[in-house]
Amino acid sequence: MLDYEAGALDGQKVLTPPKSDEKVLERSSYVVESLVEDDEGRAPTEEEKNTLRRVSAKVPWASYVICLVEFSERASYYGVSGIFPNYIQRPLPKGGNGAGAPPRNTQETAGALGLGLTTANALTTLFSFLACTTPIIGAILADTKWGRFKTICVGTAVALLAHIILIISAVPSVIQEGHAIIAFIIGLLVLAFSTGMITPCVAPLIADQSPVKSQIVQTLPSGERVILDPSRTIENMLMMYYWAINVGALFQLATSYSEKDVGYWLAYLTPTILFLLVPLALVWVYKRLVKYPPRGSGLLDAIKAFSLMIRRTGFRSALRGGDRLWESAKPSTISSEGGEHRKSMPSWDDEFIDDLRKTVNACKVFAFFPVWYMADGGLNTIQNSMAASMTTNGAPNDLLSNFNPISTIVTVPFYNYILYPFLRKHGINFSPIRRIVTGFCIGVLTMIIGAILQWQVYRTSPCGYGATTCDIGTGVSPIRVWAQVPLYWLPPMGGILINVTAYEIAYTRSPARMKGIVMAMILLMSAFSSALVEICSPAFKDPNLIWPFVGVGAANGLAAILIWYFFRGMDDEEVVLRGPELASRSRKSSG
Repeated sequence: MLDYEAGALDGQKVLTPPKSDEKVLERSSYVVESLVEDDEGRAPTEEEKNTLRRVSAKVPWASYVICLVEFSERASYYGVSGIFPNYIQRPLPKGGNGAGAPPRNTQETAGALGLGLTTANALTTLFSFLACTTPIIGAILADTKWGRFKTICVGTAVALLAHIILIISAVPSVIQEGHAIIAFIIGLLVLAFSTGMITPCVAPLIADQSPVKSQIVQTLPSGERVILDPSRTIENMLMMYYWAINVGALFQLATSYSEKDVGYWLAYLTPTILFLLVPLALVWVYKRLVKYPPRGSGLLDAIKAFSLMIRRTGFRSALRGGDRLWESAKPSTISSEGGEHRKSMPSWDDEFIDDLRKTVNACKVFAFFPVWYMADGGLNTIQNSMAASMTTNGAPNDLLSNFNPISTIVTVPFYNYILYPFLRKHGINFSPIRRIVTGFCIGVLTMIIGAILQWQVYRTSPCGYGATTCDIGTGVSPIRVWAQVPLYWLPPMGGILINVTAYEIAYTRSPARMKGIVMAMILLMSAFSSALVEICSPAFKDPNLIWPFVGVGAANGLAAILIWYFFRGMDDEEVVLRGPELASRSRKSSG
């Protein structure tokens, strides 16, 4: 068995949790089941690395509970944000019930504020931008002040307040009297800031529960010797996390029909009720979690290290990079050169610089992500508008977006239990960079389909290239709205390859004190994507709605080529989880 208290064999390091968590670990017994003891628990040899199958360790129950928290939080988040475009863009339907729902058995769409497509795109993009930039603040608070768990708890309280405000903005009398916009904007902003405290902390907290931190050889009851791989374990846990996100996102299906059949007060109320699972789950899991106290953010040390590199090697050398640049900031190098007085030696160690170098390389990959996020939801407002210009036969025009989480729910187990094992069995190394490049190629395919479909809507609409505001005849193209399904089904297939791999890279290749910050960097890339959409949004109107698909598709194709060219060497690096909060000790086996 492998647990935190077991002895080490052949010098194998054994994890020692913080004292405050020892009782939790005793009860949780973080044991890798279905394994038998022999002379194992040691690091694999080079030959074993090349021949033995690499497997994931058992996922602790606490991780599943945090995934339940993520499910409830994302269900409430997507449940309300998914209906924002209609709420903002379209007016109260004529002949409706006054709460935003249109008359039954018509082609009309739910609405409330009637501010138009441009304003709807601007406000929803602002919301996405804030939800993706505020995690930087949340990550710093978690790393320096509160820790991950407490930061999630504070964010939960703020999110509950935001949901209550949104319910107030959807009361029929408030909408009809023209006061809804004020409450809505306040609720939108508060919800975005609450998201910033929760999202950068959940994935690292789940990964913190991993029972293995380096590769270990074990033998299954069948006699097969395998390697317990921290990378595979983290990948498995983060797949579960990503799956929970998208199961929650499926809740938008309920809110889409709520706005269509009853009104916005119900569409905002039901996510709030579901959100109440979050505080209940946090209370239950509190004593069962491995929680590490805040140890200060590594961001300040990183800034100081970069400043020292520039001072010692020059700005041009810093731009070129290379071994000389990174070696210049290592305390061992500074000490050997005698270039710094002992009192002014850096506060970090050599390992921090090595990890910082890996972090910077990872963040370079993340720099290409904004164009992906434009393909994965960045054009949702255009797609919603396209759907409203198509034959819906009573279906909500924003219903199709629910195929996005459905695709993820189906694709995650397909990848995890069918595709990945098949590729490993046949010796195909579907490495992190290969997964990311494949994801970008899927983005290209999605945008090609979107451009063709928008062209067909223009071609068949009674108003031609004025399809968005058409009021001639039925006002819609005869093309059924279900033709949009590929636009929502394909992006998750690429998103799993890109996002889960990015989470894995962020957690495994960053210093312990910077995991939250690096995770927030991924979200920041989504914010840059939102900013690009915001800049381009004035052009998102007839007759130009084909070109956003063309441009985003071309950008994804170029990004795929550049990522493979510059970063394919990253696949050769071995992952070892380490850091100040993962204290380790060694002791000899007693027999």
